[in-house]
Amino acid sequence: MANLTKPNINDKSWTILKILNWTQSYFKNHSIDSPRLTAEILLAHSLGIKRLDLYLQYDRPVEQRELSGFKTLIKRRIQHEPVAYITGVKGFYESEFHVTPDVLIPRPDTELMVEQALAVLNNRKDEKNPQKVLEMGTGSGAIIVSLAKAASQHLYFATDKSVQAIGVAKKNADRVLSCPAIEFCVGSWFSMFSSSQSFDLIVSNPPYIPSQQIGMLQPEIRQYEPRLALDGGRDGLACYRWIIERAVGFLCPGGVMLLEIGSDQKEDICRIMTESSLYYPPEFMPDLAGHDRLVLIKKHH
Repeated sequence: MANLTKPNINDKSWTILKILNWTQSYFKNHSIDSPRLTAEILLAHSLGIKRLDLYLQYDRPVEQRELSGFKTLIKRRIQHEPVAYITGVKGFYESEFHVTPDVLIPRPDTELMVEQALAVLNNRKDEKNPQKVLEMGTGSGAIIVSLAKAASQHLYFATDKSVQAIGVAKKNADRVLSCPAIEFCVGSWFSMFSSSQSFDLIVSNPPYIPSQQIGMLQPEIRQYEPRLALDGGRDGLACYRWIIERAVGFLCPGGVMLLEIGSDQKEDICRIMTESSLYYPPEFMPDLAGHDRLVLIKKHH
């Protein structure tokens, strides 16, 4: 890092392009994923400009104070801190969301949840409007906020047992939505709802990593993301058993539940479903890589 931190400002030796090239090489040597993209995101964030502006201003000299700030970000990334936690933002679906280490970073694969949930709402539009939608374990609120933005005519509810996560989700609702549209509750799963409460659609991305496998995850996940949002118990299925058993009491007749699952959990979910005769057979949907990523569960009418 010495050469980067002691540039000769007078001869304008450090331009934006030179810094990008140097950082890309440095990240590559340290086995950081997507070294060029990471360099661009962090430098643009550090300078307070858009990524496109990096190339529109490629020959702009970078001052010592700017280099010093960027060096701090480089050090954090070399320690495997996720880019989203460093910048504090993550793009998801059609919006940009605030993220902190209190919440799981939204994944591109989870956008499938939003797409399928909107399809369910559209298919049921003749049955009831507005419909009541619940997200359990909302985290950053990326899913429920995206739904409320795309289909604002419905009623939205979101829960999380983490007070800090609910704070992040509320902040995202305020920044993405033009008006308050989601009722946020602190609590575990259905614990804050009475038995008379029911929903047309329930969505959730519950923890599904087996406890003993968390230590084998990449350092960006195991060292920084909240274990509460990752740990699915001994076999990774604890939350699914609990949710599937109890959700039937909170779904309207013909109501639908969408759950994100691990790429190898389809057969396990099928086994759990055979224990209940209150639902139709589950439907599974693949992610972009072709792995079963989402299960649709419908309650009998």
